[in-house]
Amino acid sequence: MTETPKKASNIRQAVDFGALVTFMAAYAVNRFARGLDGQEALVQATWVLVGASLIALIVGYVVERRLAPLPLLTGGFALIFGVLTIVFHDPNLLKIKLSIQNGLLAVVLLGSLPLNRYPFKYLLGEAIRITDAGWRGLTLRYGLYFAAVCIVNEIVWRTQSDDTWVAFRGGLWIASAVFGVWQVFFIMKHLIKDDEPAPVSPDTGL
Repeated sequence: MTETPKKASNIRQAVDFGALVTFMAAYAVNRFARGLDGQEALVQATWVLVGASLIALIVGYVVERRLAPLPLLTGGFALIFGVLTIVFHDPNLLKIKLSIQNGLLAVVLLGSLPLNRYPFKYLLGEAIRITDAGWRGLTLRYGLYFAAVCIVNEIVWRTQSDDTWVAFRGGLWIASAVFGVWQVFFIMKHLIKDDEPAPVSPDTGL
């Protein structure tokens, strides 16, 4: 991986992390400082989510001179479900967004394996360059990860409090970062030429 893609990847990770922290901070302020209940605090924090998603897409375009497929997909989901949450004043729409987004990615990735097609290669853009065997293994790993996130999110938002779900959302970003670092060891085994892989987090936005 050249220096420019590395820099772009680092900037994108920083923007994504900053957006999540800002969202969680907005929830905490509305929930505990202003004394709103969990659902109302989530609706108010969603305004931050919509703004952060727009900024993330703009920054991604500025640093990469294009809209990378995976961040565009997740950013689009965040904008659509964020606006719906505000319009209908229903924070459950924001929670279920995580399930729909990850469930869709899981179905596409895992469903592509019997066809020997690797859409994850397209979704990651120019982030890494590996062999077809590497893409197959990476597609399986990320497909299973997205499926697991979908299932766990459904359990958490349907059975736990709003405070717990927000904490879960923050912990999920950390888990995704760890998962991305873990995949570097697999990617290195299948690298083409002398590229140096950067961690590819499966959590690219709120």
